[in-house]
Amino acid sequence: MPSLKDLRKRVASVKSTQQITKAMKMVAAARLRRAQEAAERARPYAGKLSEMFRAVVADLGEEAHPLLARREERRIDVVVLTSDRGLCGGYNANVLRLASSFLREKAGAEVSLYVVGRKGLEYFRRRGPSPTSEKTGVANEPIVEVAREVAARVTERFAADETDAVYLIYSRFRSAIAQIPSVVPLLPVPLETEGETGPAVDYIFEPPRAELLGALLPRYIEAQILQALLESQASELGARMTAMDNATRNASDMIDRLTLQMNRVRQATITTELMEIVSGAEALKG
Repeated sequence: MPSLKDLRKRVASVKSTQQITKAMKMVAAARLRRAQEAAERARPYAGKLSEMFRAVVADLGEEAHPLLARREERRIDVVVLTSDRGLCGGYNANVLRLASSFLREKAGAEVSLYVVGRKGLEYFRRRGPSPTSEKTGVANEPIVEVAREVAARVTERFAADETDAVYLIYSRFRSAIAQIPSVVPLLPVPLETEGETGPAVDYIFEPPRAELLGALLPRYIEAQILQALLESQASELGARMTAMDNATRNASDMIDRLTLQMNRVRQATITTELMEIVSGAEALKG
């Protein structure tokens, strides 16, 4: 049984840890509100841009732009969005588990990994396949610039016929306690979505559609990646807030258990000392 001194040290240590987890929860909650608002504000923009894109590509074929070309998926690029820091529950583990499962499904293809976030980079360096491109420190850079950099990288490779398809794996934000790991085909850009019959309005385009498509397609890819980055940031903060809240409650429960054990040890010590005093007094009498 641990001594009274050891138990007091453990209680002090757990209380110190509890203060840290409580502070991290408050910081994550404050940042989550802004990240959630940013992700929700970006959704209408991404939706409207997708609607505009579908109107432009209506009745156009794959030959209208290199990013629309469909080829047999012998070589694929996979962009995986993770975080740079841990202590966010199962956020990274869920995304990486989905990425590993997806890579097993595509085992017959030549895969090039583009990993965003230090946690994903460390994971794939240990378990393979080794990433061919990486991006860390996203939180310290403007997120629009990060999205533009990633979009430029994947579109350049696809247009140069260095890859046949590009997939994006990230965690979609639903709430602070629910994040959904998702796989999204990024390139080639789909000409139409299943169940859709085309634009409801007959648009007149200026400049001509082919020229407009050349300017719109890179912006469309950037918007998709930017939306995924915003969703990932909100998911990370939501998972961290939930994890730190659970850690704070667990610390409280541990402190209660340790305090109860400490009181029992102290009571047993006092009882032992009283018995020794009584025994000594009886020995002196007799």
